[in-house]
Amino acid sequence: MNEMICTDDIPSDMAAMEDGMTRDHKMPWKELLHGLLILSMLLASCFLNASPGGADQQPGPLLQKIWMLVQQGNLAEARAQLDECIKTYPTVAGFRTLLGIIEAQQKHFSAAELDFRKSIELDPKFLSGYLNLGHLYQEQLSTDPEVWEKSVATYESLLKIEPSNAEANFQLALLLEGHGRFQDSLRHIDRLPGAIRKQKRALALSVADYAGIGNDKQAEATSTELMTASDLTEADIAPVLAVLEARHQEVLEAQLLSGLAARGLASSAALQRLGKLYARQGRLPEARRTLEEVAVREARPTYVLLELGRIADQQKDYISALGFLARARDLEPGNSSVHYLFGMVCVQENLSQEAYTSLKRAVSLKPDDPYYNYALGAVILDRQDTREAIPYFEKFCKLRPNDPRGRFGLGAAYFLSHDLVSASREFKSIEEFPQTRAGARYFLGRIANLQGDFDTASKELELALKEQPEYPEAYTQLGLVRMNQKQYLQAENAFHAALARDPDNYLANLNLMILYQRRHDPRAQEQEQKFATIKNKRDITAKMFLRTVEVVR
Repeated sequence: MNEMICTDDIPSDMAAMEDGMTRDHKMPWKELLHGLLILSMLLASCFLNASPGGADQQPGPLLQKIWMLVQQGNLAEARAQLDECIKTYPTVAGFRTLLGIIEAQQKHFSAAELDFRKSIELDPKFLSGYLNLGHLYQEQLSTDPEVWEKSVATYESLLKIEPSNAEANFQLALLLEGHGRFQDSLRHIDRLPGAIRKQKRALALSVADYAGIGNDKQAEATSTELMTASDLTEADIAPVLAVLEARHQEVLEAQLLSGLAARGLASSAALQRLGKLYARQGRLPEARRTLEEVAVREARPTYVLLELGRIADQQKDYISALGFLARARDLEPGNSSVHYLFGMVCVQENLSQEAYTSLKRAVSLKPDDPYYNYALGAVILDRQDTREAIPYFEKFCKLRPNDPRGRFGLGAAYFLSHDLVSASREFKSIEEFPQTRAGARYFLGRIANLQGDFDTASKELELALKEQPEYPEAYTQLGLVRMNQKQYLQAENAFHAALARDPDNYLANLNLMILYQRRHDPRAQEQEQKFATIKNKRDITAKMFLRTVEVVR
């Protein structure tokens, strides 16, 4: 009975858009009823199975009357009349099916199951009994996954009676797709009438199946056809997105979501998902534009602002990043992630005090986050009292004992606190780890230089540069060693090597200026002007930041 599926309403699983779209096969019971089509099937059952004689009324008119009561929501009266009809016409499957529908509407699933099964027992070829039983099981899938097999078995039983039944083929395709049986699902879609296969929900299911079997070309072609549907909604593509996400097919996922967005059909959640996809694909301008639209739509878009802050940071647009994060901080002052990212962007802009304040707040909100502690310790190293950093690095070492970066940070804190013995101990303990080898040898070279052991200092710094050739700080320190050895040409070469890799390097510019001054080099005045510009850069950046925050507020 192919007419059970209306041309504009193939039942499918409606998935809600996120934070991460969820999907199941649960459908409101009213969507499982097919109005007069159901009634016509029930009436057919009455005429085929009515007991002859013995009653003042025939079952057809009685069923029509009870159906109207159901449609009006008068379930108590409908049930009472059905009880009488079942006594009078015990062999009519339609009465049992209608009783099952009433039980299902009242969430009495076990009773409904018994009624539908009884209707099938009374008439093994009564399709409405199978369809309603299958839908009943689907209604329970989200709370009882075991009914999936029962639902599949029910539709398969119906298809043995009528292999071309569109409703059963579609619902079975839907169930199989949900369990990853994509090829089997496609076989049932292929059995649908051509007009129904071209409907949006059948197309969406086909896209999911093609993607599931790895037929990317057909999935893309079908998705293009799907996106031309005039009545397309976001819910129509939700099942597809779940499959694409599971199979990491982000290009096609973004194509579908961007198509929705272009037609103004995407919800804030869908746009947010699209923005995150763009960001993962490195399409930062598109990600930013998309998420900015979400931020305008939402009343409290803290999470979106946090994402925008990350994207602007990746674009090296630090002023905008701070603006997004300042707004997020105003909305959720207790969100540790906002304070953390705000602090890290401040580091990029050399706003040491703002970074310190923000990261300290992040740690106070989430004291056992190892990376918050590490970041705060690192920022404190740029402050006057560097010993304050020691407990934060110690906390990191406690929380992440196998991560040598904690020992590296602790060694740096000891070094800047002039505890060279403790610093040397920490750096020697990690100089063989790949993550910290170059940095540990760099600091061991600095310690040796301070202790007047210039040969050891040169050796350690050269090992650091062998490990990491693009290490401007190591070149700078090697230049200082060469100055101590009065090897001025080699020192100048080392400083130039540092500046070739980092033109604004503070120490390299400072010491090159000092070297030129000592040697009365005519380039000294030019270098003095350059260093003055670099020295003042932090103050200029801080003033720009303050203006930005004021505008955002």
